[in-house]
Amino acid sequence: MKRLFFVLAASVVLFYSCSMSASDNGELVGVQDRPYFEDIDLHGMVFINQGNFSMGAGVQNNTYGVTSQPRTMQVSSFFMDETEITNNEYRQFVNWVFDSICRRTLAIAGRDEFIITKDQYGEDIDADPQNGKLDKQAKIDWRDQEVREALEGLYMAEKDRYFGRKEINASLLNYEYYWIDYADAARKGISENGTSSTNIVNKEEHRGTLYTARPRGLNNRSTFVHKETVNVYPDTLCWVHDYTYTMNEDFTKNYFCSSAYDNYPVVGVSWLQAKAFCIWRSKYLNDYLERISYQHMNDFRLPTEAEWEFAARGGIAAESYPWGGPYVRNPNGCFLANYEPLKGAYDDDGGVRTLIVGHYAPNDYGLYDMAGNVAEWCADAYSESTYIIANALSPYYNYNAQESDPLAMKRKVVRGGSWKDQKYFIQVQTRSFEFQDTCKSYIGFRCVQPYMGRIKGDNLKTASMVY
Repeated sequence: MKRLFFVLAASVVLFYSCSMSASDNGELVGVQDRPYFEDIDLHGMVFINQGNFSMGAGVQNNTYGVTSQPRTMQVSSFFMDETEITNNEYRQFVNWVFDSICRRTLAIAGRDEFIITKDQYGEDIDADPQNGKLDKQAKIDWRDQEVREALEGLYMAEKDRYFGRKEINASLLNYEYYWIDYADAARKGISENGTSSTNIVNKEEHRGTLYTARPRGLNNRSTFVHKETVNVYPDTLCWVHDYTYTMNEDFTKNYFCSSAYDNYPVVGVSWLQAKAFCIWRSKYLNDYLERISYQHMNDFRLPTEAEWEFAARGGIAAESYPWGGPYVRNPNGCFLANYEPLKGAYDDDGGVRTLIVGHYAPNDYGLYDMAGNVAEWCADAYSESTYIIANALSPYYNYNAQESDPLAMKRKVVRGGSWKDQKYFIQVQTRSFEFQDTCKSYIGFRCVQPYMGRIKGDNLKTASMVY
């Protein structure tokens, strides 16, 4: 694996070195002319500087109230969304998927203008309507009768329409993507009898029990590349499913679709859908950077459990809430987060269900709603032993559960508490979980992007500088 990465890296360096002039006077000056977005402020994100903290610490009953042993953990610098992902932001993802499906459908129907046929150098490339690269710049003329007929199958059948309205068939909004299992690629492997061996670096059946010893080296990188297909439309029925004997039908019909809720946190999104959103968001940004001849940036992803708690604390150590202190009211007696302050009295804090993001004051890092409003997915799989087994350096534990795996393997960490939770769950150290393929009316998410450096501006400094 390392050898393949080296060959790829070497070819990239050679490409850039060939375009260099002889202005280096024969000195070792490194590869030049590689533009990079240094110190940009990503839209809607705040920078969280690296640091260590006591993960799991809080103002609790030391005998009975500590659910896990606090431990010092180190996290690296990263950007984090200042609010949870909103309905309007997630709708951009859904619309992009629908637009892509429309273009693919039209290409298969014989409209060649929606498939790219030449690369950036003018050479012919694979223009197969089924698998070719879509042309996102070509305009779709919705007034064209031929176009409307070709896309008719993407809408609900006549008998399924609500009051005759023409609606998109949400079950067809599937996003297909690929990801690399780096943990599997880094694993040296074990032999068929269970003995560890450094000469075994791959298994014949992914996640299976058959392992084959072979000489050290690479077979095929595709072994570690996995294809996923995820339906991206939120489960709008979660409002009814989560609460029986409750009038939530209006939220089912309007919460995600209506512009009235544009700036409310998206809910009804599973961990798998949140992961797909992060991958799409990475592709969306990096495709743009490619068009302007810039290097790719780090991928967006869900925050690790450690990153989430570190960010939620806002630099305040050993306290239970993002604003510090042991109390959930300010000196004027006002509640500081959207949760269930008193049993059944949901509106005492100003909200009954979700509220517009950023309704309450941010923590000292500039992050809103790290307590309450909606709970948030983290990247980690849930384990009671995480604090014990995880490495203190950027701790992270995950298991890529398959549909056939037992429920215990599908648990993913949920943090922050929500509009329907008591104050225990909105504490920064409180851990909870939900299954990766479930959608709830009280769980949303936000993204992080690892920073390429130590602190902001670090990439501009030279190695000769003393820190």
